[in-house]
Amino acid sequence: MKTALTLLTLFLMASLAPTSSAADAAKTETAIIGGGCFWCVEAQYLLVKGVKNVVSGYAGGKTENPTYEDVCTGETGHAEVIKVEFDPTVVTYKEIIDLFWDAHDPTSVTKEDGEHHGKFMPKGTAFQGNDYGSQYRSAIYYTTEEQHKIAEASKIEVQKKWKDPIATEIAPLKKFYPAEDYHQNFKALHPNQGYVRAVVDPKTEKFKHKLEEKGKIKPEAK
Repeated sequence: MKTALTLLTLFLMASLAPTSSAADAAKTETAIIGGGCFWCVEAQYLLVKGVKNVVSGYAGGKTENPTYEDVCTGETGHAEVIKVEFDPTVVTYKEIIDLFWDAHDPTSVTKEDGEHHGKFMPKGTAFQGNDYGSQYRSAIYYTTEEQHKIAEASKIEVQKKWKDPIATEIAPLKKFYPAEDYHQNFKALHPNQGYVRAVVDPKTEKFKHKLEEKGKIKPEAK
């Protein structure tokens, strides 16, 4: 009898294991967004409660397997983006997108022709802070029609808060390419790097306050 009960217990444990793994996997969803340098946006979203992982990468272009150097030329068509992996029972896709507007300036395109960093930039060139070029454009790449509807509705709603038109590209994701290893978790691994201290840290700190106001910050990030 004892042997029979032991075997039954082992059978039940084995049969439940795959179900548990499937349930855990089902809790993870992804969002692909770009708001300028991916070092900044990556650091910001790592603070969001419910976010499990963030991967910096490239999307929205035509070149296959682009390198960082390729993307920096502006000729591949890619934007620097992040892939946010999150638990939808803790933070929803809508909340991920609503926070996106706080993470950067979605209206930022040059208002007139001019010289920047020794290079001519025609009107309409995407930029974030001191980073100029199409690779730094504001973008949301959706993977389902539901994500598309949520992104468009969020954009319409947030436009009421901005004087200038929102320039964010909202388009279907063709393919996401992870960036080189040295770009991943850049702020945490290079806290004293010049760009991190001058640009990433201030943007992350500002976003952190927004998260605290909205109750969306990870407890360990407070």
